[in-house]
Amino acid sequence: MKKRNISLLGSTGSIGRQSLDVIAACGMGVAALTANSNVELMEQQVRQFKPELAVMMDEMAAADLKVRIADTGVRVAAGMEGLLEAAALPDADTVITAVMGMVGLRPTLAAIRLGKRIALANKETLVCGGDIVMAQAKEYGAEIVPVDSEHSALFQCLQGNRDRGEVKRLILTASGGPFFGYTKEQLEQVTLAQALKHPNWSMGAKITIDSATLMNKGLEFIEAMHLYDMPPEKISIVVHRESIIHSLVEYCDNAILAQLGTADMRLPIQYALTWPQRIAGPATQLDMLSCPNLTFAPPDPETFACLGLALKAAKLGGNAGAVLNGANEAAVGLFLKERIRFADIPRLVALAMEEVPFGPAATLDDVLEADAQARRVVLSHVK
Repeated sequence: MKKRNISLLGSTGSIGRQSLDVIAACGMGVAALTANSNVELMEQQVRQFKPELAVMMDEMAAADLKVRIADTGVRVAAGMEGLLEAAALPDADTVITAVMGMVGLRPTLAAIRLGKRIALANKETLVCGGDIVMAQAKEYGAEIVPVDSEHSALFQCLQGNRDRGEVKRLILTASGGPFFGYTKEQLEQVTLAQALKHPNWSMGAKITIDSATLMNKGLEFIEAMHLYDMPPEKISIVVHRESIIHSLVEYCDNAILAQLGTADMRLPIQYALTWPQRIAGPATQLDMLSCPNLTFAPPDPETFACLGLALKAAKLGGNAGAVLNGANEAAVGLFLKERIRFADIPRLVALAMEEVPFGPAATLDDVLEADAQARRVVLSHVK
């Protein structure tokens, strides 16, 4: 198997830390590490993995890191320029995009233009700029291999497929989050502490809130359309509370292939790095004999309005995904600061989708403008 040399964008987050577990266990190299502001953890990672470049998005954090690791010979850079440099580093053949939000779009495009493998853990990249990203990946011969557990599951279930016309349906599984079965009235009373308690997965704060609102599943729906070139009517969502089946593919003969595993992100991370091969790794083994009963239920996009809004954006296309995502990022940020209530998140996203003019997303500028407008609308409605 080819020994990959990796630029890890977002190394101090949940996916970033688990990616380093996989890299260490599989004996891969690290060319660059990037983070936002967690200097202490970045210093530890730099000393362990000895990258060529370390980047902090926060300028003050970068200055602090430079002093801390002056004895290592590792170069330090800052801000978006540093992030873009890490993504385009000549010695890196693979880029793991584990940064959160729209910030991941530009470095992903930079890596694609150099023909690198993209281990994609940043769903906003495709939600906002999917048409641009997939077209450039084809033009420059860059491989995009998904890291999200659901998309990795679909990717694995499609490995034996030679004709996409044989695919009847992609089925995304959803845990349902901590509030499965709640009414709209109950959702009005949800607190921040309750929303940050996911039943199955240990994730960062933003994605945990997105899982609670079911926006995360809506974003994955849009992502699946781009990754697998599928229309919305050939993608379904099913609530599977146990998170054992990570997604399924139904074929035209009604056979269904499913990928099963524990709720351990190290498996999809590793597969994105080793594909098309498989090797032993650190992911937890699934014990079939101790599995709970597997249950399935339909989602409720009316009660969980964020999911309904995402499905609407999926059908609209154009800049709707960028508006949806920008508004959601802004609203979730406000909720995490306890400036708005949980139920205000879908209300603010809906307002942005109403007020930002619908248009194309043919260029990066189109995407960035739609994102900025959506964020302004959200802030304008919050006192």
